[in-house]
Amino acid sequence: MTQPTPQSLNAALRGAVDLSSLASPRPQAPGGQPAGGAAPTGSAGGTDGVLVHATDASFATVVNGSTTVPAVLVLYTDQVPESVQFVQTMVDESVRNEGRFRVAAVDIAGNPGIVQALSPVLQEAFGQVSALPVVVGLLQGQPVPFFLGVQPVEQLRTLLEQFLSAAVANGVTGRVEGVEAAPAGDGAEAEEPELPPLHQQAYDAIDRGDLDAAAAAYQQALEQDPRDEDARLGLGQVELLRRTAGLDLNAVREAAAADPTDVQAQLRAADLDLVGGHVEDAFLRLIELVRRTAGDERDTVRKHLLGQFEVVGSTDPRVVKARGSLMSALF
Repeated sequence: MTQPTPQSLNAALRGAVDLSSLASPRPQAPGGQPAGGAAPTGSAGGTDGVLVHATDASFATVVNGSTTVPAVLVLYTDQVPESVQFVQTMVDESVRNEGRFRVAAVDIAGNPGIVQALSPVLQEAFGQVSALPVVVGLLQGQPVPFFLGVQPVEQLRTLLEQFLSAAVANGVTGRVEGVEAAPAGDGAEAEEPELPPLHQQAYDAIDRGDLDAAAAAYQQALEQDPRDEDARLGLGQVELLRRTAGLDLNAVREAAAADPTDVQAQLRAADLDLVGGHVEDAFLRLIELVRRTAGDERDTVRKHLLGQFEVVGSTDPRVVKARGSLMSALF
């Protein structure tokens, strides 16, 4: 099963997939759902508007809506019951986040246009789609692959936190109207412990789009406790978003392609690779740059790559593999 990739996300930088080019609408079953599949349903009470059933005919509306309210697509089929059930899990998480994202359920049997539109980005991210559900974020009309197959809720929440942080950084802060968090004591989970004060400051700063204040809060947390790994990871993610804010994707890629020896151009391109979800591409770009440089330039590249490792997480298998490649390049 493909595991989730909890790296910092910035879907606005992924612009190669045109989701508005869909096939002709498919026949609809009574009730407005696509023919050929049982439609998932949302939770009772307080979830109106959270769950939409995306079809080939309506998908352009879902895509356009992600410019104001982030969306999460869940591709399912009634032939895989756990994929249908996962739609409900995602709805519950939206309610838990007070409607900060909308859930769009897609029956793959009845909506080949959506599947075709997403195929390039899914193939790039996963190769072969080998499990359902397929879960994809949508932000500013652009897709970000999350994962294949049912995943533990703890990993899902980590990914959603980072997805929503990227949404805030890109000014996409709308919410589904009328959504309230589930009341405690009625089948809801116990309230989570409060964050440490400095971590809460950082989260609040991210919510209002103040990345400088978020970085300062995480830095202060690390000064107080150098072993605070959550603060270290958060700082790395915020620094990455600060570095890439305002960069023009096409201009950066053209500059990097024009001069492979331009260290700053390659560093910027690697950062955009990372926030776009191309983790291994980002690492490979910088490892090859280490091989081509020497002295202070090589040290700059090395430190930048180590910073990217902090963003992805030291236990991620891609980081472990890249560390070995970096050692080989250095020695």
